[in-house]
Amino acid sequence: MIQVKRMVRNLCEMVQIPSESSEEQEFIKYLSRKFADDLGANCHIDDYGNLIAKIPACSCSSLVPLFFAMHADTVKPGKGIQPKILDGFVSSSGNTILGADCKAGIAEFIEAVQSVNYFPPLEVVITREEEIGFGGAKHLDFNLITAKQGFLLDMDALDAIVIGGPSHMLIDIEITGKGAHSGMEPEKGISAIKAASLAIATLKDGRMDPETTTNFGIIQGGLIRNGVPEKCTIKAEVRSLNHEKCIALSNTYKEVFEVIAHSIGAKAEVNLNLAYKANRIPEDSPMVRIASKALESVGIHPRTVVITGGLESAIYNEKGIQTVPLGNGVKNEHSTSERIAISDMETVVQVLQYIFNYFCRG
Repeated sequence: MIQVKRMVRNLCEMVQIPSESSEEQEFIKYLSRKFADDLGANCHIDDYGNLIAKIPACSCSSLVPLFFAMHADTVKPGKGIQPKILDGFVSSSGNTILGADCKAGIAEFIEAVQSVNYFPPLEVVITREEEIGFGGAKHLDFNLITAKQGFLLDMDALDAIVIGGPSHMLIDIEITGKGAHSGMEPEKGISAIKAASLAIATLKDGRMDPETTTNFGIIQGGLIRNGVPEKCTIKAEVRSLNHEKCIALSNTYKEVFEVIAHSIGAKAEVNLNLAYKANRIPEDSPMVRIASKALESVGIHPRTVVITGGLESAIYNEKGIQTVPLGNGVKNEHSTSERIAISDMETVVQVLQYIFNYFCRG
């Protein structure tokens, strides 16, 4: 039987342990102890700081391990979180996020295992640095993972089953012009900010087509008001469900910055870094069908979706672990109004227990 108070208590305890991206060590160590003590897991922290927990089967004849993935880090502001419980929701009581992304998924998984007496062998990965580019998943020691199929508990909507995601290109640009005193001899300078502005104004951004988006997220340049800025850096991105389109558009961005910078006497250094490649799980694949049945078992009508946002499942699928993302119920994530309904947490636990039962008994 699901113990709701225990699950909520676990969530509230976890969110009060700060774990902003790159500062997850304390929380990972906490989880390692909790998984070992409460779930009987054999825990290992890999060289990058990711947690890999292996939980032996319970009253289940299956010897095939099932994979579950979540992440330990939160966005900012994620320090000093004080959760509150009001009207059936858990939310933050201050000027911080709640951290239910993705700690609610972890609390739900723990409760799902604790409140049943059957489940297959489970291989659980809790990664670092998901929120800043999937650093943990990219550096995960996959030699420690034997499972070939499983689920990611890192979506918001409970009825969505994500079957596809985009290629995501990170574009880092550094423009070098020539510094000069802006009042005494501006004609001797070459403005790096002007070069950046001309290129950005030339390029379209936002929604390019139904499967492609682009964005200029950060621009930084100049040191003083009365100096022609010598340096300017821009961080941009291109996402597309079509991998070839992502590559071609990224190269166009690179060429435009280089050509426009050169046209006014500046120089643009453009680095393209493919964060992950577009992936698609067949809608009729066994794992998608199982996820659909699990949702239907709790009265949810499932819908399969393809998103242009990023999920760690892209990394796991590329590594040969067919991973289907499922919702954990969090709402307004990445904001100080983040919250989660306790009833939705119960529903997720029931979905997970259906999955356990399926893989034990068919």
